Amino acid sequence: MTSMLMSRLCCAPSLRISALRKLPARSFIRNYAKDSRETLERTARRRTLRERAMAPASETSFNVGKGALAGGAVVGLGALCYYGLGMSSEAGVLEKSMMWPQYVKDRIKTTYIYFGGSLAITAASAVAAFRSPAILRLVANNGFMGLAISLAAIIGTGMLAQSIEYTEGFGPKQMAWMLHSSVLGAMIAPICFLGGPILIRAAWYTAGVVGGLSAVAVCAPSEKFLMMGGPLAMGLGVVLVSSIGTMFLPPTTALGAGLYSVALYGGLLLFSGFLLYDTQRIIKQAESHPPNPTLYGIRNYDPINAAIAIYLDTLNIFIRIATILAGGGSQKRR
Repeated sequence: MTSMLMSRLCCAPSLRISALRKLPARSFIRNYAKDSRETLERTARRRTLRERAMAPASETSFNVGKGALAGGAVVGLGALCYYGLGMSSEAGVLEKSMMWPQYVKDRIKTTYIYFGGSLAITAASAVAAFRSPAILRLVANNGFMGLAISLAAIIGTGMLAQSIEYTEGFGPKQMAWMLHSSVLGAMIAPICFLGGPILIRAAWYTAGVVGGLSAVAVCAPSEKFLMMGGPLAMGLGVVLVSSIGTMFLPPTTALGAGLYSVALYGGLLLFSGFLLYDTQRIIKQAESHPPNPTLYGIRNYDPINAAIAIYLDTLNIFIRIATILAGGGSQKRR
């Protein structure tokens, strides 16, 4: 009985504290109750790179993308106000256009006619492909074979359309151009699943973005954005790698969400920059290409090749705006 009483007293908190106070200052006490908790903490802090990459996605990647997009919009509006109000010390393209000969104006006009025609053909082709179960099944295939066929069709028809020499009227060049626009329309047919209201809103927003950026390119000095070719090419490589990565990594993971954000928001900023670059490149080519190219042994000015550049920029902008309006990454993470 006495031994049981003494054992209980030894377990009392007051006695444990008094006993600890009597120990030497340099004594070592190990608390086994904390060992398991400290081990878990050390393990959590030493997660592998794979565990971090495959961890559940957070809002950080998408918030950064939205912030970058908002910053790009502010810069674009600032540039439009700066160049549109004539605050630049250099003469803009719009001011120089007063001295253009008629053939330069005709070249730019023809280029934008083909640009509008490309958009119309693509829209009609997308609707027709969406209503065809066989074509829709082919282009909506997410496997490697479907991806290979899509890339081969897009690249092949694009190279064919740009390799043929341009002649006025309706000829092989125009037929290849229509084929290329039709193939691209068929490839983006699955976007029709987003619904008419979203696509109409995306079309209006795209028209506003393209119109605003074109106004910036026209009001700015003629070679202001032609120096962006190198950075834009590097950015295209980053967006391309990110887009390929999203095919293998779901956006529900941390790494997949980061790649998806780069491909979506970064791609929208990138192709907006490409639109500025390509618009001024069209103007530069229309001005510098000789009026009688046969005398110099070179090809005629090609408005179709020039139109394809801004057409692809516009198409990429539209697809990304439609994806953002449809929910973007939020629905993919659920």
